[in-house]
Amino acid sequence: MSPLKFFLTLLLLGLLLLGAVAFVLRTPYGPSQETFVEIAPHTGTPAIAAQLEHAGVIRSRYGFELLRVLLRGRLQAGEYRFDHPVPMAEVYERIARGDIYTKALTIPEGYNIFDIAQAVQDQGFGTREAFLAAEREHTELIAAWAPKDGPQPVSLEGYLFPDTYYFPRKATPLQILTAMVRRFRQVSTQLGMTGDVNRTVILASLVEKEVSQPNERPLVAGVFMNRLAKGMPLATDPTVIYAALLNNRWRGTIYASDLASPSPYNTYKHTGLPPGPICNPGIASLRAAIAPAQTDYLYFVSDASGHSRFSATLAEHAQQVQAYREAVKH
Repeated sequence: MSPLKFFLTLLLLGLLLLGAVAFVLRTPYGPSQETFVEIAPHTGTPAIAAQLEHAGVIRSRYGFELLRVLLRGRLQAGEYRFDHPVPMAEVYERIARGDIYTKALTIPEGYNIFDIAQAVQDQGFGTREAFLAAEREHTELIAAWAPKDGPQPVSLEGYLFPDTYYFPRKATPLQILTAMVRRFRQVSTQLGMTGDVNRTVILASLVEKEVSQPNERPLVAGVFMNRLAKGMPLATDPTVIYAALLNNRWRGTIYASDLASPSPYNTYKHTGLPPGPICNPGIASLRAAIAPAQTDYLYFVSDASGHSRFSATLAEHAQQVQAYREAVKH
């Protein structure tokens, strides 16, 4: 074979090889239905390539290893979701940037531990019962804020900060709880919470449950502080409801037996703050608890429009209650 023919043959073979490589790397390939691949920490490129090929995500493990040589980068552990054919380079780039699959978990302000446990179950992160057991077991997560004297926390209530979180499908209850408490720590630092943080969180949880209007929260916090200063019972319905929830006897409305409950959370029967938070308050309620409004108000009641009416005397409060009842009739 002449040198020219040999060169042309090599050139042709090279072009064919480049074409084959380009086909493998650039032609979309992959599953047409949801497929998950979980890459364990410290897994090498050959093993990752084999996993992807076995799952039907890439056409060739050898092509993936070639990309590792060409593109470099650090392949990151985690669970990845694939649901349609894509070029192999896109698969590689996703793993290199750690685009792991997560699911959203949204916790609204005022959710208590039972609400959060149900949301966790509804989003497929495990059972309600397992989450409740974990949040009662791992009170060490909030040891820094536990009162030096008085009742110690029996759950993480109050410290599971309301927010939208993103977790892997197989996130454990402890991982979820740790993220929520970490977010509370960030917010408490941002707000400059010092002193008796536990007391502040308890007060904020009462405010969160009692009022929905942001501008009224400091006023409600002020009412509670005034009642505490005078040794008056706080007499707030949400604590009665929470006592019933803890005893698994909440029936959707408050009965006389609920108001007579000996539970320390029953603020009709006991003076002072309840022994722990009754929900997980948001930033607005925490701010209100940190800086309650300075007034002489001792009472408040909702009006027909959903706002609160504040009173300094029992007689004035009685008038406000009667006005509310009249408005409801019409």
